[in-house]
Amino acid sequence: MSNSYASERPAGADSPAPPATGWAGVVVFAGIMLLSLGVFQASEGVVALVHQEAFLVGSDGLLVELDYAAWGWIHLLLGLLAMAAGTGVLLGWLWARIVGVIIAFLGALLHFVFLAASPVWCTILLGMDVLIIVALCAHGREVRRV
Repeated sequence: MSNSYASERPAGADSPAPPATGWAGVVVFAGIMLLSLGVFQASEGVVALVHQEAFLVGSDGLLVELDYAAWGWIHLLLGLLAMAAGTGVLLGWLWARIVGVIIAFLGALLHFVFLAASPVWCTILLGMDVLIIVALCAHGREVRRV
């Protein structure tokens, strides 16, 4: 039996694992993107906490009026959760795929609300969120752990 990441059998299974497909790479890609998204989101949170002048508008120009300190903590927390979920996706854990989809969805909403402050950066991160959601929902079961 192959030691492929995608061909492991579930615990207690008597039948051989289904053959590996090329879609397992998409899930690994989603895990790496989730890790990257977490790093980018956490860095956006740190910038919001320590250098608020970097944003195009003041906190009163955002869709939801919160001060940048609150936005910074929200971004930082979501970034750390995204990094944890990305690690779990790469390890093949089901809970990490579920949490990864939820985090990517919440991140997309957060980036949409934060769009006025940093339009280019938030647009890039919105695209990453969509790619992660599609990869984990459509091909998540291609990768699993014993």
